[in-house]
Amino acid sequence: MFVHFVPLLASANIIDVFEHCDPVGQTITGGLAVGSVIAWAVMFGKRSELNTIRRLNHQFERHLRDQKNLLDLPESLRERRDIPYADLLSDAVAAYWKAAAIGKEKGTDTERFRLEHAENALQRALARQTLRYESNMIFLASVVSGAPFLGLLGTVWGVMDAFSAVSVQQTASIQTLAPGVSAALLTTISGLLVAIPSLFGYNMLFASTKTLITELENYASSLADRIELESK
Repeated sequence: MFVHFVPLLASANIIDVFEHCDPVGQTITGGLAVGSVIAWAVMFGKRSELNTIRRLNHQFERHLRDQKNLLDLPESLRERRDIPYADLLSDAVAAYWKAAAIGKEKGTDTERFRLEHAENALQRALARQTLRYESNMIFLASVVSGAPFLGLLGTVWGVMDAFSAVSVQQTASIQTLAPGVSAALLTTISGLLVAIPSLFGYNMLFASTKTLITELENYASSLADRIELESK
């Protein structure tokens, strides 16, 4: 049976196989095709976004090395919210001077008071930027884990439908059963074709994201040290 079935499936036109699918199989296959397009768009877009972020971060960090005092940087330089490093710096410096103003009004202005508020602002900005780095990763993880199961669902449904159709016939042969089974297997193939590239793409993007988050944490730590040194 398998020997006769393989040539039939190999020679079948993919469009003809799709047309043999029942509405459920066609819906699942079409949904997986749309999901594949979206997944590829997300992967390319995320890759481009991470590369842009890394380039802007490194340029901003090099520029900061030439600055003598971070606490007195002009607002035009700090208010670059599209750059994560600038976003952290802006929040930290703003919190530092806000704490200084409040401390002077209440008579509680100390170096420790200012630094604590700056460090808290850094932590909040760090968490916000981490969420930005990890955006769309949940979607890719869902595609990786969900696409094979959708394909399996379509296959099981299609095989059940094919055998149900054959059961009402007085005679059954591989020629009558094969089109329905091959159509059912199309959903499994579709699910794997969506999940496998998404898996590799997710792993590469996840590694890049973790690297950028580590760099961001190191930058936040060095920024806090520099602000503390300059405030003395």
